[in-house]
Amino acid sequence: MRILLVEDEDRIASFVIKGLLGEGHLVERAGSGSEALEPALSGRFDLILLDLKLPDGDGREIVRRMRTSQVLTPVLVLSAIGEIEDKVELLDMGANDYLTKPFAFRELAARVRALTRTDRGPETVEAAGLTLNTRTRVVTRDQRRYHLSSREFALLECLMRHAGETMARADILQAVWGTSSYTESNVVDVYVRYLRRKLDTPDTQSVIETVRGVGYRVAR
Repeated sequence: MRILLVEDEDRIASFVIKGLLGEGHLVERAGSGSEALEPALSGRFDLILLDLKLPDGDGREIVRRMRTSQVLTPVLVLSAIGEIEDKVELLDMGANDYLTKPFAFRELAARVRALTRTDRGPETVEAAGLTLNTRTRVVTRDQRRYHLSSREFALLECLMRHAGETMARADILQAVWGTSSYTESNVVDVYVRYLRRKLDTPDTQSVIETVRGVGYRVAR
């Protein structure tokens, strides 16, 4: 697997590269934002590990440029910034996961495996009258297309793949955000509200049902 590591600190880069090589991955390192932008936009990597504080700017710009350019390579942010607001901001921008420094390599390796699994299921998912295509990132219903953010799309995909099942908030956090560290926040509820505003109509039942005291469910 080809991984791009965007990290300017030699000590951290050496630690991560040594571990990833031991896992059998191919690793290319970029030490600055300008050095990382072209390979990040190339689409030739299976995963990007991205530090936020770079010598020539903020790693957020790389995430923004990638998603604006429709480059869907998974991004795992590695940062010493551990505030919930920062994590939510990056995830909403299109990052796929967020790991706070310092971290154990075992946890990093597990998150790398989770983000690069290829057994995610069919490309097209249908439930509750919606059709979701994971390749084109398009959601439709009765010829109407819905424009969703990366995190809204991931949440809807998760619920649609488990249509008919009630998913607990903790399970949704793990599946969509790749972590259970937001259990003290209402991030799942917030994003469910975002989806309802976009998908629901006054004359239809809500696409996402609330199961009181448990979590959420999408009908088959």
